[in-house]
Amino acid sequence: MGQCGITSSKTVLVFLNLIFWAAAGILCYVGAYVFITYDDYDHFFEDVYTLIPAVVIIAVGTLLFLIGLIGCCATIRESRCGLTTFVVILLLVFITEVVVVVLGYIYRTKVEAEVDHSIKKVYDAYNGTNPDAASRAIDYVQRQLRCCGIHNYSDWETTNWFKEAKNNSVPLSCCKATVSNCTGSLSHPTDLYAEGCEALVVKKLQEIMMYVIWAALGFAAIQLLGMLCACVVLCRRSRDPAYELLITGGTYA
Repeated sequence: MGQCGITSSKTVLVFLNLIFWAAAGILCYVGAYVFITYDDYDHFFEDVYTLIPAVVIIAVGTLLFLIGLIGCCATIRESRCGLTTFVVILLLVFITEVVVVVLGYIYRTKVEAEVDHSIKKVYDAYNGTNPDAASRAIDYVQRQLRCCGIHNYSDWETTNWFKEAKNNSVPLSCCKATVSNCTGSLSHPTDLYAEGCEALVVKKLQEIMMYVIWAALGFAAIQLLGMLCACVVLCRRSRDPAYELLITGGTYA
């Protein structure tokens, strides 16, 4: 019975190591996705420390490749030292992912204040005739999120670009994708997106942070299971005489 229990634990542990390799790829993907998306929205969010959770999960993902290798080798070779190292590293990574979850929730609550602080400055810096980075960011966000202005399209009337253009129109990125021949004129408001961008940008950034949080939570649970299985193998290896004889090739007297 003891040997069956050990074999079962070892099988689960090897399977979990394979999951660790898959998890490593997924975590790196999530981290890279956060970086890429942040690059699209960085003008609306000035606090670069928000990227810390993404940096950490990329580092964790990279480390999981090594953890999976150590775990497989230690399990197959029945190495007490290897399994102990495996458990210690998993514990450290588990603690790190808990920190990522905490940081994710902290920065998620800061998103709205950050966007509210910077979005007005970005819209004031818009230059439709000679697009710069801020202008491209606004046009990108308005097209992607299907929004116009900060709270609605009327916000454009207070911008420097609108006052200088003097044509009573908003950027073409405010035009609905389903409307052809839209000129952005405020005299045809039904051609324009009615919803403002601030709330949608906040929602998008908070969703991205939630991806990080759920990824960290999910793989923290897998790592906890991995630690438990490794501990079971270690404990039974030291307490089961039959198992020790099997490893050393000995026999009962």
